[in-house]
Amino acid sequence: MSDYAVFAHPEFDPNDYANAILAGEPYPPQPGKSKPTKSTGLAPASEDVSVAISKLTFSLDDVEKQLKNVVTTHHEDLLVQAAGVSDLEGSLGSVRTGLNELDSSLEKLRLKIRVPYQSLQTHVTKLERLQQASDILRRTSRFVILARRLELQLAEMSKAEATDPEGLKANGAGVTPIRADTPQLESEDEKERAIAKAALTIAELTSLLDANESSTAGGPGEGEDHRNEDGEPIPLSSVKAVAIHLPFIDAARTRITTDMEAMVITGLATLNQSMLASSLQTAHNLRVLPDLVQNLVSDLSEAVEGRIRSAFDLSRISKDIMAKDSASMGQGLLYKSRVRTEPTSVTAPQWTAALWGSLESLIEEMADCCVKVYTLEKVLRVKRDPVTDVVFLDEAMKVLENKPSTTFWASLGRSLEKQARDAAKASTFLQQTLSTGYPRLLRLFHSFFTKIAVHTDTVYTQAQQSPETILVLRALSNFESLYLSRSSNRLNEAVGQAFSGGARAPPGASEGINVARAVANELDSAKFDPLLVQSVARYAVSSLELMLTRADNLITRDRAATSLIGPVATPQQILNGSLATCLYHCWARLDKLREEYPDVVTSILQPVITKLHNTFDHVVEPVLSSIRRELSAIIAKLHRMNFSDSVDPMAAMGGGPSPYMKDLIEKLTFVKNEILAQYNVPDVNRQWVLSIVRFVIKTFVLHASIAKPLGESGKLQLTSDMTELEFGLSAFMSDKIQGKRGTDWDAVGDDYRALRGMRQLLFLDNAALASPRQTTGLPPLIVLHHILVRSPITLPHALHGWAEAEYVRWVEEHSEDEAWTLVDGDVTHWEKMTEAEGGDPSVAAEYVQLARTVLANAQQRGAA
Repeated sequence: MSDYAVFAHPEFDPNDYANAILAGEPYPPQPGKSKPTKSTGLAPASEDVSVAISKLTFSLDDVEKQLKNVVTTHHEDLLVQAAGVSDLEGSLGSVRTGLNELDSSLEKLRLKIRVPYQSLQTHVTKLERLQQASDILRRTSRFVILARRLELQLAEMSKAEATDPEGLKANGAGVTPIRADTPQLESEDEKERAIAKAALTIAELTSLLDANESSTAGGPGEGEDHRNEDGEPIPLSSVKAVAIHLPFIDAARTRITTDMEAMVITGLATLNQSMLASSLQTAHNLRVLPDLVQNLVSDLSEAVEGRIRSAFDLSRISKDIMAKDSASMGQGLLYKSRVRTEPTSVTAPQWTAALWGSLESLIEEMADCCVKVYTLEKVLRVKRDPVTDVVFLDEAMKVLENKPSTTFWASLGRSLEKQARDAAKASTFLQQTLSTGYPRLLRLFHSFFTKIAVHTDTVYTQAQQSPETILVLRALSNFESLYLSRSSNRLNEAVGQAFSGGARAPPGASEGINVARAVANELDSAKFDPLLVQSVARYAVSSLELMLTRADNLITRDRAATSLIGPVATPQQILNGSLATCLYHCWARLDKLREEYPDVVTSILQPVITKLHNTFDHVVEPVLSSIRRELSAIIAKLHRMNFSDSVDPMAAMGGGPSPYMKDLIEKLTFVKNEILAQYNVPDVNRQWVLSIVRFVIKTFVLHASIAKPLGESGKLQLTSDMTELEFGLSAFMSDKIQGKRGTDWDAVGDDYRALRGMRQLLFLDNAALASPRQTTGLPPLIVLHHILVRSPITLPHALHGWAEAEYVRWVEEHSEDEAWTLVDGDVTHWEKMTEAEGGDPSVAAEYVQLARTVLANAQQRGAA
């Protein structure tokens, strides 16, 4: 087949092939190869042509043979295909016949549908035009009727104005009309009703005129009845019967709008809610209520903003002062200088008075505008449209972002904050005057809140503050910060002055009282305002924390601060005593503030006041503990004495107190005159003295009750020591400053009765030891100790191997029941050990019985 590839090519052209053979070129020509040079001889060309012709003849014969072979081979299949072609021609003929019939049917249907449709379309177009004409006529008729009604309503308005020309004139000028009698009231009411009706009529007329525009804007399917042939909306104003009324309607709209605005202004000025409601109804009928409310709130906010700007404008204040001076001094005598923005030292009082007068006027105007806004909002909230029952406030909120009152407060706070901040930056005089006199400025705003509280829902009391009031006061935070800074400086100066002497001249009672008085004065200055007093309290806490820090740095905590060696107090003890005195007097004065201020203020101060008292306790407690340890150690020397019968009884009677008792009395004298005297805190000092006396008596009685062996001479010696102790404690408790005679032993209580009862206990018979009547005032443990001292039974501390001082400390740290259990166990142990060692327990049977009886009585009283 490669020999016939040239002839099978889709672009084969016999003429080009013949030309290529005659020219001796290859066919098809190959791109990029140059054509061979044509030969000038004829023989090669004739030879090539003859060869080509012979090849073509041979090829034709070959193809013819191949075709004959194919036909011969496939003749049956070819005959079948030829028969199928005949059948296909018959099928195609039937299809052609069906198509012709379909064309004729379509033509019949076209004749039956097209003509009626075209006729129907013509009638529909006529109907639409009739409907348009009918609608336009209907709206035109309604428009003319409303226009005539509007003429009658305007005539009623003119009639009402004619009956009350003075009231109309006053309303137009924005002045409150004086309604002297009932006819004038009726005429005003008639006028208001007439204006509302006329406004409703104008709104309906406007809706008729704007119907095409609104329907066109509503969607593509609306307003088609109001369009002409070109598809444009048909305006009602194009109708001549309507157009002649348009100037009159425009004039009526202008007149009603003017009267409505005058009524709104008059209603707000006089706070006449009835007139305001009527004017808002008119605005609602005119479909301008949201815009009217927005403009009113904006105008009131701008008026307040302008007044605030004017109040803080020192140039205006300077011009007013100069105008007053020129009026008082005369034009010829006054030197006209340029306008000053800062006063001189001479004119400062005059400027200050003018500034405060301007601020007072500002408060008046702010209150007036605020009341107007709330009156407007109240009427909007209550008033409803009688036809649609729509609340006017909801209608106004379609344009407003927030309620009128919220918008007004936000504008007021923002403007006040901006003007106050800018004025303070621009003028040192204004900043100093308003920060120093911030309480006075705050009182002005208190008066503002009081004035508007009657008409609004704002509250500003000690217990509750409305968010609006806090928003306004926050605008004055710049002046408040300066005031608080100066207040803090005054408090810090008081603290610094108290500690100016350092450790060489530490603060005392007067310095502590001065610091507390400074805090009380600052709080008292801010007491009238619930928020300011809290801020001052926080700054006072900072100053008191500073005081605590400085006092803590001066407090000495080494051994010398608690040493009781004597004979005089150490410098460290004197320093700590002075600091503790300062802290106590400061705490005592501040602690009384709880009665003067509310809980929210005292809760701020209470932590630092508690810290003051805790610091005072931390200074005093180590000293008191050292005093108790020292006195306890001296009393413990009692056991070094020999109280047996080997000592001569007469020597015991006349020998005076024991050496340990002398040391105890001397130490008490030292503690009173040198240690406690450093603390100038009379009330607390008295409590310390009583606690030391009770401790000494209790410790002495415990030690005396376990003194063993104890003979008759020892009893006399103990009696002598008790007498000396009583005299010494009496002197310790005496107060020369108060000038009281005698000692208040009743304040000592049970411990003193135990001391007196100890004397009788020493000389009672054994049988009387178990009698509660004979041992009145004595603790059961003391009686038990004395029974054991008289008996051969070992004392509890000796049984456990404790020293006397350790046992006394154990008794002080544990309850009575535990001490009784210890004694009971001691007696039981002695009985068992005696029996185990072969001894005779009967030698102490009497004492064992006495101890059991005393324990039983004590437990019975404890259970009762």
